[in-house]
Amino acid sequence: MTTTSDLRSSTSSPLVEDLDASGILTSIRTARATEDAAAARQLTLAAAWADLHPPESLHGAASFTTTGGLGREHQEPIAGPGCPLVAEFCIAELGTVLGITTTSAKKLIGHALELRHRLPRLWSQVHTGAVPAWRARLVAETTIHCSPALTPEAAGWIDTQVAAVAGKIGPAQLDRLVTETLKRFDLAAPDPAADPEDGWQHVDPRHATIDTHDVHYAGTLHVDADIDLADGLDLDRALTHGAAVQKALGSDLSLDARRAKALGDLARTQTALDLFTQGNAGPARSTADGLPVAREVVLHAHFDAEFMPDGQTMFGPTGRLENGQRLALLDQLKSWCGDSRTKITIKPVIDLTHHLTAPGYAIPDRIREHVILRDTTCVFPWCTRPARGCDIDHITAYDHQADTEHRPQPGPTDTRNLAALCRFHHRLKTHTAWRYEMTEPGIFVWTSPHSHRFVRDRDGSTALDPPEPPGVPRPRRP
Repeated sequence: MTTTSDLRSSTSSPLVEDLDASGILTSIRTARATEDAAAARQLTLAAAWADLHPPESLHGAASFTTTGGLGREHQEPIAGPGCPLVAEFCIAELGTVLGITTTSAKKLIGHALELRHRLPRLWSQVHTGAVPAWRARLVAETTIHCSPALTPEAAGWIDTQVAAVAGKIGPAQLDRLVTETLKRFDLAAPDPAADPEDGWQHVDPRHATIDTHDVHYAGTLHVDADIDLADGLDLDRALTHGAAVQKALGSDLSLDARRAKALGDLARTQTALDLFTQGNAGPARSTADGLPVAREVVLHAHFDAEFMPDGQTMFGPTGRLENGQRLALLDQLKSWCGDSRTKITIKPVIDLTHHLTAPGYAIPDRIREHVILRDTTCVFPWCTRPARGCDIDHITAYDHQADTEHRPQPGPTDTRNLAALCRFHHRLKTHTAWRYEMTEPGIFVWTSPHSHRFVRDRDGSTALDPPEPPGVPRPRRP
């Protein structure tokens, strides 16, 4: 019989159990310092990786770039003016080793180069432990993507100001500092209509951002916006009115929920008005009541279904939307179907266990749809680009001369030889030493130029055992 004390001793480290309150605080502070030092070391290594892959490593590929096609590798500026350029395709391997997307790896290298070359004081503070790496990266992200671009002198002035307070600067303070820098270095022409005494904000903060990739289990997503004062007041009045109307009609939802629904009603009403007034583009599609279709969004929803003994089909309560790989609730889908101005298209189920083939190189729509539904995203490790927007790649290249030379086709147009790859990773596979194979339907094994191997399946990406390091002769002792 296992007692409570036995369970505690088996799940807790004896070193932790022996610590008192003061010891725990000291230990966790040490752990944080170790974590910060490791993050600083990671920035140093990321910059060193970039040093190993300058534009000269492209083998003349910079002059072999095509717009919108599978052009070869080209110079990729990922930090501000004055930082060295980096060979584009080297970023992917660093990302896979770290278990992050290529975009995240690009940001890591870009931040490292921005700090080392344009924010040297902050770079030094990161490595002395005065500023944590995450805070320095926030500053680097701002200076990299500032519009208009910061000159090296302007970036250096920001570096001086931020370093003076040991990097302890918030987003609002940083925005004001960037605005002051743009004015100080005259990096943008002033607005002639602006009052010189009031100053001119060169950085326009207005935006409306809808995070379609992070969906709550309640079927909601986050909306964030900075809009003009007059627009904000008008929107507030419209939402207040919409919430009041819902309450008068008997809604028992909270005020916040009613305001959120009112925002959605505004969006659908505007869509309906737009469709209704587009007479020049042809008649707008309408429903039985003569009103235009309000929702013109194409969504691909997938739900698991179980056939019951009585012949009924039982659907699971949750599914997924291909658009952003988002969570979908069955009740939410039912409410959409119940809207008279919502158009619903039911497509037949595709059996992903069957293999489909086609003659020639072109990929028919039925095979393309099969691959999209099977792979769901780009199959490169840790890439999350939806498959519906990806290229369909022949894993083993199609030989266009095989038929004319009466040879077997090594890369047939077959679902067992096709995979979804986003344009960047398609180019990566085509023009570098990256290789992959499909071991089972939907399961891919990738090998990087430095022999790191990764498995990508429907559950995500996994790194396999790292390659054996090359033999290094041990130094002789005197």
